[in-house]
Amino acid sequence: MKDRLSLNFNTQLCAVIGNPISHSMSPAIHNAGYNALGLDFAYLPCQVDDVKGMLDGMRAMHNFRGLSVTIPHKITAMDYVDEVVETDQVIGSINTIVKQDGKLVGMGTDGPGALKALTDAGVVLDGKVVLMLGCGGAARAIAFTLAQKTGLAELCMLDINAGMLQGLTADLQANCGAKISSALMSHTSLAAAMGRADVIIHCTPIGMHPKEDVSLVPAELFRPGQAVFDIVYNPLKTKLLTDAEAKGLQIVSGVEMFINQAVLQFEVFTGGPAPEEVMRRVVMESLSQ
Repeated sequence: MKDRLSLNFNTQLCAVIGNPISHSMSPAIHNAGYNALGLDFAYLPCQVDDVKGMLDGMRAMHNFRGLSVTIPHKITAMDYVDEVVETDQVIGSINTIVKQDGKLVGMGTDGPGALKALTDAGVVLDGKVVLMLGCGGAARAIAFTLAQKTGLAELCMLDINAGMLQGLTADLQANCGAKISSALMSHTSLAAAMGRADVIIHCTPIGMHPKEDVSLVPAELFRPGQAVFDIVYNPLKTKLLTDAEAKGLQIVSGVEMFINQAVLQFEVFTGGPAPEEVMRRVVMESLSQ
């Protein structure tokens, strides 16, 4: 965190908004980056229910530069920005807002961050059946990115919210050439989907700190050769990943996506390259304690 005595009229403010937000490591990772580069920036966590009010305040403050947006506001926030970057308009969710020339511009870094995490880990997506669990804001971004930028054979989605599930399915089918399928989450549908899936991507908060002892997927449903990616990054290794690893499966921690998307946000907010290794070290040290 920037020294409070050095905050001044020109200090650029950034924040992460969500509810809950106390677990977020975004302040630590962004402030470490600012300090490493000597930037006159400061980043705060803000627990927010009133998204419109928060964005009105952002407009009103001369030195409020950027927002990271997390659960549950990634979809709602789109209603209150002035514009959304063209490539993100169809996705229907954003996780980044930056003030440019007095306008609030929304965009997403979750999708690119997730794809980089998978490719860096060597997970093969071309020709594979990908199962996505959850259809919230981050899931939307990841689903569109994978459907548009990889050669996956099929994207199968499960969620307990019929409206969100049907909406994302329709949006993907209308805007992507990939094969899309979906079903309401149940033990039966989960078991059937797990029997076909090559890659499983978990996009719900289940297993997040402090409720770390639960998993959406019973361990007996895993089968050899699968890869499992959990976008939850705290804890570093969720029960889902622990169970998958115990079965000998390839796992990818959500911390990789978190770091990737934070680096992209940092560069949007500051206009310069991020000190990625510094940011990574802060996260890994904190999660390893």
